[in-house]
Amino acid sequence: MIEIELEKTYLIKYLPEGFEGLPFVEIKDIYIPKETEHPMLRIRKNGDKYEITKKQPTQGLDSSEQYENTVPLAKEEYLALENIQGKQSRKFRYYYEYQGLKAEIDVFQDDLIGLITVDFEFKEKKEKDNFAMPEFCLTDITQDKCFAGGMICGKKYSDIENHLNELNYKKII
Repeated sequence: MIEIELEKTYLIKYLPEGFEGLPFVEIKDIYIPKETEHPMLRIRKNGDKYEITKKQPTQGLDSSEQYENTVPLAKEEYLALENIQGKQSRKFRYYYEYQGLKAEIDVFQDDLIGLITVDFEFKEKKEKDNFAMPEFCLTDITQDKCFAGGMICGKKYSDIENHLNELNYKKII
């Protein structure tokens, strides 16, 4: 089913109060095709759920509004696809309640350890457009192509470190 995802993404300045003990799941993403600069097709293991998703901006280059077409996969289907050559990343996603919204705090692992972002999803465009960045966030990276899922996958922290420094991001371990 095709849905429109309304979302804003931020770099974390510090972990919010109450972060310890939050529920989380391990996520493994594989973006294909690997040779594409910014692949938009994603195979995902999200805890014990599996899916394949294609995302595309609804208008021009606005990454805050995207068509999202997700198809659930059986575990066997995922296992048949998980060795495909693609750009990969792994992260722990923590679910944090903020002003009635569910924030998804992504703590990247492996080659991206030290990078932490947070996504806020909205039901209405007006809600998204009027949302004020929380104090625990450093800067809005929603439109920053460097941090799009298909762009960040397959990278190392050192590949994006100069850009993070320009944004005054401090590595969080």
